[in-house]
This record gives sequence, structure tokens and C-alpha cells, in this order.
Amino acid sequence: GAGQAGTPLAKKLAEAGMKTAIIEKRMVGGTCIIDGCTPTKTMIASARAAFQARNADKLGVIIPDVKVDLKKIIKRKNEIVDLFQASAEKGIKGTNGLTLFLGNASFTAAKTLKVEMMDGKTENLSADLIFINTGAKTIIPDIKGLKEVDYLTSTSILDIDEVPEHLIIIGGNYIGLEFGQMFARFGSKITILEKATHVLAREDQEITDEICKILANEKINVLTSVKIEEVRKTKNGLAVEIKDKSGSRKINCSHILVAAGRKAQTDELGLSYAGIKKDEAGHVVVNEKLETNIKGIYALGDVKGGPAFTHIAYNDYTIVYRNLVEKTKLSTKDRPVPYCMFTDPQLARIGISENEA
Repeated sequence: GAGQAGTPLAKKLAEAGMKTAIIEKRMVGGTCIIDGCTPTKTMIASARAAFQARNADKLGVIIPDVKVDLKKIIKRKNEIVDLFQASAEKGIKGTNGLTLFLGNASFTAAKTLKVEMMDGKTENLSADLIFINTGAKTIIPDIKGLKEVDYLTSTSILDIDEVPEHLIIIGGNYIGLEFGQMFARFGSKITILEKATHVLAREDQEITDEICKILANEKINVLTSVKIEEVRKTKNGLAVEIKDKSGSRKINCSHILVAAGRKAQTDELGLSYAGIKKDEAGHVVVNEKLETNIKGIYALGDVKGGPAFTHIAYNDYTIVYRNLVEKTKLSTKDRPVPYCMFTDPQLARIGISENEA
């Protein structure tokens, strides 16, 4: 995987004199550049500009008739993503001793990989050191009727060509809230459905209460303790049957975004052929040095579980590289973890919450 841990690690190992291969099944850049940080923060900046323009009259600046051109916003986003992605790929190709394989890799034995290349060829690679940085993908919950409708994910919504009239978001964690506020500012009616008793499960109740007040001020409807009974098509769009504290009811909408969490991309890796252990959620199990139960095989970033942030993946790379090449004894033990969410205002903290304490 050529993500935010795999790419810098591969370059540094090659620069240290190791013959190195990096394998990517989609495109260089990983979630951050292609589907996450870069495109979403680019679009959030456009949404904030629209919000400020609409509210500028409070500062004595009158801007009548603020319009959002989503096609232009998407075009700008794509240009920035393409720039970042091309730079990341150029960095790999320009590193001596590093070879990029574009294809799907899976283990055939503990230290052997088969790569089914995009061009139809097959390559077999073996190495003393192997690093798994395959990331995560959207979880599609088992909801009656959901797979029969054209739902959106955090990837597909980045290329939508019209502002949804009414967007229902399944999931009230940071992905759902960021997209909810963004599209509310673009002009959508937003309803967020969360099955837990409050949104942002990792945060203390008073924090989530304050976030919900901010969202409510922007007319974003957040419903908690919700069970989604069924999703179905209607003549004018979609209908979501829910059950919550007030009983059963139907909510009509034009679009549905699934943001109910992410799962590790390990299903197609053939981990069992290498004897690599996974946990019940499918994450690769690692120790404090990020090594799996098989010596010489490591896992970095989202695939190993824990907070799914770029800065965690990058720190994973620095730990592994320094331990292997610089012979340090770094570990993830007691690593202070910064959490962040790019709503407006942004939410950030480091360390444990009051609940965790």
C-alpha cells in the first residue's frame, strides 16, 4: 500500500541501501490524498467560504444572492488531489533502488507475495521484511434495502455533481459530521442518524452536546439512539424507516451517505497463508513495535486498527524506520494520540478523555 506510512517508509528504506518494492492496487497516495484529508479539506474550505459570505452581514458586509457552484468546487478539488497524487508518485519513481508495482498483492507464504498486475501480468516477490499498509474501507451496514439503492460513501460523495436536496447521513462520527456541515453549507437539508446515545462516541458528553448545538444552529438535524429498519426507493427519491425514542417513522430524502465506520482492508491479502493473525474486526494484530506475530512482517496505519488519522500512520512509519535502520527502541506504548475533526469550529484534543480516565 502506497499510503502515508508505506510511501515514506519505502523511500527511506531504499535510500538506506535496501532493494525495495512498493505495491499499490489503485493509485499512489492512499486514503489521505485520494479520499480523505486532501479532497475533504479542500471542499470544506469552499463550504466555509459560502457560510462566511451568507453571514457577512453581521459584520456589516452585505453579499446578496450567494451561489454555490458544486461542479467548480469538485474541479478545484480534483486539481489539488491530482497535484498531490502526481507528486507522491514522482517521489517514488525518482528514488533509486525503489520499484513501484501497480497491482493487487496477496501472500502465498510467510515471506512471499503474488502481485496480480494492472497490465494483466503476475509477479512473485519475496523479502525478509514486509510492511502492510493497505488501509481501510467503508463499512456498509446490514440494513434492509440499503444495497438495493444508490447510496453514497465518503469516496463517491466527493464526485457528486449536484447539491443533494435532503442528505441523510448514517453515522455520527467525524466523517459524518464533517460531510454533514459541509453539505449543509452548500445548501442541503441534513439529517444525521446515529445508533448510539450520542454522536462522537470517543468524546465526553459535554463535548458532543456543544458540537450538536453548533450543528443545530446551522439547521442540521441530529437524531441519536436510532435504529434504521429499512431503506427503499420512492417515486420522488428515497425513504428511510427509523425507530427511536419517539417511536417509528419515515424520513424522505434525496440521497443517503453511509458513514458508519471503516474496516481494515485485509480480506484479500491471504494473511492465513503467511500465518499472520487478525483480530475479530479484521485488523492485523501487532505488538508495540508494530510487528505482527511473524518476525519481519509489520503493519502500519489504519489496517492495524486504532485511530484512523494520517499523523498516526506517519508516526508508525517513523517508529518502524528508526528501529530498523537507526537501531532505536521506539514503540507505540504511551504514545499521546491527537484526535481531530474538521468541523467549523474544529475539534481537537490529545490524550485520554474524561470518560477514558
